Amino acid sequence: MEDYETLLKKAYEKVKVVSSNSDRFEVPKVEGLISGKSTIIVNISAIAGYIRRPVDHLAKFLQRELATPGKIENDRLILNTKQSSIKVNEKILQYTKEFVICNECKKPDTEIINERGIKLKHCLACGAKSPVRSSI
Repeated sequence: MEDYETLLKKAYEKVKVVSSNSDRFEVPKVEGLISGKSTIIVNISAIAGYIRRPVDHLAKFLQRELATPGKIENDRLILNTKQSSIKVNEKILQYTKEFVICNECKKPDTEIINERGIKLKHCLACGAKSPVRSSI
């Protein structure tokens, strides 16, 4: 049988660390350009990294919400239509409210988990779970 210290060390290795800083959570603004009939979002990887979500999930959400096809190329999202940065920023904020920010404590320390076929937003700060859209 293992002693308490060894078991405690194993438990701490499995726990996900949540930063306890109280800085304001602010999503980076879109940096992009319009080239012909396309909108190129240059910092999509930085935004996805900041909110700790996969780039392809964020890109798929934007394509669906903006009703336009697109593709990820060289860490950039290329949308096949002209979009204003204001509208894209609004959709990214909508994404963070739906898929990142905890519904209970309003912190961004969440992860998407799949439990019994239902996608849930699990808060690492308070432990709350809330369902999210499964299909994007």
